[in-house]
Amino acid sequence: MATSTTAPGAARRREPGAATPPDRPRRPRRPRRSLLPYLLLAPAIVLELAIHVIPMVVGVWMSMLELTQFQIRNWSTAPFIGLENYRATLDFNSAAGRELLHSFWITLVYTLLSVGLAWLLGMAGAVVLQRPFRGRAILRALFLTPYALPVYTAVITWSFLLQRDTGLVNHVLVDQLGLLNERPFWLIGDNSFWSLLVVSVWRNWPFAFLCLMAGLQNVPGEMYEAAAIDGAGFWRRLRSVTLPMLRPVNLVLVLVLFLWTFNDFNTPYVLFGGSAPEQADLISIHIYRSSFKTWDFGSGSAMSVALLLFLLVVSAGYLLITNRRRDHA
Repeated sequence: MATSTTAPGAARRREPGAATPPDRPRRPRRPRRSLLPYLLLAPAIVLELAIHVIPMVVGVWMSMLELTQFQIRNWSTAPFIGLENYRATLDFNSAAGRELLHSFWITLVYTLLSVGLAWLLGMAGAVVLQRPFRGRAILRALFLTPYALPVYTAVITWSFLLQRDTGLVNHVLVDQLGLLNERPFWLIGDNSFWSLLVVSVWRNWPFAFLCLMAGLQNVPGEMYEAAAIDGAGFWRRLRSVTLPMLRPVNLVLVLVLFLWTFNDFNTPYVLFGGSAPEQADLISIHIYRSSFKTWDFGSGSAMSVALLLFLLVVSAGYLLITNRRRDHA
């Protein structure tokens, strides 16, 4: 039996006239990943971890400790009690739970009214200032003044204006206009809620005005002209042209205003001096008082985590509903 003497793997001789096989295409070399984008993102990631993520994780851990004024000096040695702070805080049959629920409902009503009024004023200002007229630039600058002022400066000014005996509000309403027979207390009692609402709307509506005015710049003028030719009046153009075109802006604007207002601490703290009346006991002030007035940092951390979870659920639900409506539209 004949055997081949050709060694395995040896190249066979090509016969004369045989076609040469085509060369295999070389795979393109993958470009080396540059480290520059990661280096540019590194400072932002480090700051995000240091300012938000790490304090958030520490807050969650503190909510599971029996952390009072006796352990605050060395809080890492505080007894671990698991979810007891959450059970005590969210037990609405107890006094602490009823106070938290009362503060939650006040905050919810306050947020809905503030966001709604701020959006209405911002929408009205953006529509009125859309057409050019003499003095429009001055009005735009004046409308944005509350948003440009530092929060402490603006709210402290309002606290002086709302004083009972020396405030400008009572001076105008009682002494000059004679609309009231006696000077009311604006910063205590039932009036405290409405005073807080006025200050919040005054601070937030310029932001809504700025966003809506920027959104109106992208609405083509031909759409208004076509609607006017078809006989549509002002309100019909507003309902059929302006609001649909501003829908993407409104989706983000309403969510941002809701989160800012519901979680606002600076406005009530500066206006009432850290001890808000019962009628204006927002949840942010309630958490502050539970933590730094009664020195129960475990319960305060549990309330903060519960507030964070509530806002996450609301944001996720809002985005889910709006995205479904946009897909079906």
